Amino acid sequence: METQHSTMKFQVLFLLLLLACMYPSVAQGSYENCCLKYANVKKSIRRHVESYRVQETDGGCNIPAVVLKLKNLRVICVDPRIIWVQQMIQKMSAKNTGNM
Repeated sequence: METQHSTMKFQVLFLLLLLACMYPSVAQGSYENCCLKYANVKKSIRRHVESYRVQETDGGCNIPAVVLKLKNLRVICVDPRIIWVQQMIQKMSAKNTGNM
């Protein structure tokens, strides 16, 4: 009986240890698609923006950002407070609502 009890304790301890080791990798996964800093974008690159998405800080990302997807599939993170970024979002949103 004592052997079964010891085996059970070991199994529970092993399971807890395994879960503790997995936790950091799960937590890190939320940062995969987060912008960590803003890029300085030249005016000529702005014409090649195909789409964008807004990164909020409430989903695990540290900074608010606008993630620009370029026609060549590059992804660039820009500061959403910049005037031209706000104008581009308005322009693209108006274009998308006009197509519906």
